Amino acid sequence: MRDLFHEAVKIALEKEGWIITDDPLKVEVGGAKFEIDLGAERLLAAEREGVRIAVEIKTFLSDSPITDYHAALGQFLNYRLALELSDPDRSLYLAIPVSVHAAFFQREFLQISVERYQIQRIIYDPVKEVIVEWIS
Repeated sequence: MRDLFHEAVKIALEKEGWIITDDPLKVEVGGAKFEIDLGAERLLAAEREGVRIAVEIKTFLSDSPITDYHAALGQFLNYRLALELSDPDRSLYLAIPVSVHAAFFQREFLQISVERYQIQRIIYDPVKEVIVEWIS
């Protein structure tokens, strides 16, 4: 099941020049199958090779954002390991709505957690369908 803002993130990435290559990005490694929401690529003028990313989109709209975060973190860590093993040139990002980033992700524990686990984030505006910030 796709997240509510799947299309908004897809459109936002395309507005920044990304080409969606996989929707979803299927990864199979070590006897496990994963489906990451999006795979995208952008060619840079200065490089022959493009930059490749995978994006897991989350809304954090349930009654318990911390429970949503636990699920998102578990998925993110498993997906990142799967990509490291099968597609090491692709970077994984967790897409987070700007309102959730501005409130929930400013809490000290969340800031420590995303730093500790090195969670690369795309902050998106689901209404304007734009990327607000990339955090690597």
